[in-house]
Amino acid sequence: MAKPLILVSNDDGITAPGIRTLVRVAMKVGEVVVVAPDSPQSGMGHAITIGNTLRLDKSIALEDLGVEAYECSGTPADCVKLAKFHVLKDRQPDLVVSGINHGSNSSISVLYSGTMSAAIEAAIEGLPAIGFSLCDYGHGADFSHTEEFVEKIIREAIEHGIPENTALNVNFPKKSEEPIKGIKVCRQARAKWQEEFDERLDPHNRKYYWMTGSFVNHDKGEDTDEWALVNNYVSIVPCQFDMTAHHAMAIINEDWNF
Repeated sequence: MAKPLILVSNDDGITAPGIRTLVRVAMKVGEVVVVAPDSPQSGMGHAITIGNTLRLDKSIALEDLGVEAYECSGTPADCVKLAKFHVLKDRQPDLVVSGINHGSNSSISVLYSGTMSAAIEAAIEGLPAIGFSLCDYGHGADFSHTEEFVEKIIREAIEHGIPENTALNVNFPKKSEEPIKGIKVCRQARAKWQEEFDERLDPHNRKYYWMTGSFVNHDKGEDTDEWALVNNYVSIVPCQFDMTAHHAMAIINEDWNF
């Protein structure tokens, strides 16, 4: 029986350590093709390239793993589009996986995430997809404790499928002395980034800004991704690209005078 075809992408770029871990694990399960950005694209959200050209070249970044790999000048969403319509052409991936991201994409961060934009783009194209992220922003982050869970989740997704129009947002706690307790299927916590802007002057005495701030979680629920991660569980949040606020439709239709 033919191995399942797994497309791998990310937003940290094709040379990031996280994608190497994801590729190695995915190769245990199926045939792997990689299409990833040629440079970091963190925080790009679901941006696509419209006014500029896109470059797509064979990559040697992962040649030691013996995998077919391409690097793209565009965004994570661009990578998935080019993979589906150009690299793979008539071959349909059985699963698209993105990551493993260097840094959390839990809660509200999913909206800004390039990692999850690759997964969401795949879901838009009718492909089952998962974004993986580790709550450790360091370039030298240790991914070893994620591997057994990544493999399990990939195998489960291929065997049982992922609900239509859905992508899974998977986050892992940072490695610690305590082993991961297990996996929780969660809702997205109601939390946000409280931004601040550090104002500075350049050598020409012109103002510029660095965005800083802190993550604020006001959600005390024990069914959220933030609760799971703080308590050393892997969190899985099923995400959809239909952003319709159905509860608001009823309120507007009832209260507004149209």
